[in-house]
Amino acid sequence: MFDGRWRVGVDRVVVPIGKALYRAGVRADHVTLFGVVASAATAAMVVLDRFGLAFTFIVLTGLGDLLDGPVAKAAGTVGLRGAFLDSVTDRVSDTLILGALTYHLLDDGPVALLPVAVLASGQFVSYLRAKAESLGLDARGGLAERAERFVVLCFGLLVPDWLVYVLWALLGLTLVTVVQRFAKIWRQF
Repeated sequence: MFDGRWRVGVDRVVVPIGKALYRAGVRADHVTLFGVVASAATAAMVVLDRFGLAFTFIVLTGLGDLLDGPVAKAAGTVGLRGAFLDSVTDRVSDTLILGALTYHLLDDGPVALLPVAVLASGQFVSYLRAKAESLGLDARGGLAERAERFVVLCFGLLVPDWLVYVLWALLGLTLVTVVQRFAKIWRQF
């Protein structure tokens, strides 16, 4: 959804930043790895119950994920290696943050499994696209692609009293996206 509706407007902002970072000597892989480090810091702050700092670090995580592509474009290094690294680090970031949320909710009984369910369903969204693309099919789109899921998760960290409700909403949005992508792929056979 993000890529389809807001990509042009966001690119107007991030492309010049990507060019400036490249001119300053920053490489796309550096930006990608910065995002992973920020996600580890997010996870640490969640475990320490410091949600204000967790929100700050998750925003930095998002900036890393948002800016690595424009830096690669500015450098003329867009390619499979960077796409692979970006995809892997996205999974690492999701696992770190949602794993920390699971730890945070351990004393709350079965609701502690909610971040695990969000993580698993998010992995299905990614897997469906990867498998479809390996078969030469299109699986882009859906109600809650990674960018939308990330924004919802940011809100949960910003307002921790609503975290469980946000995670339920995130799970619902993600499951709808799984069904949408599966149906889109299935219709292409």
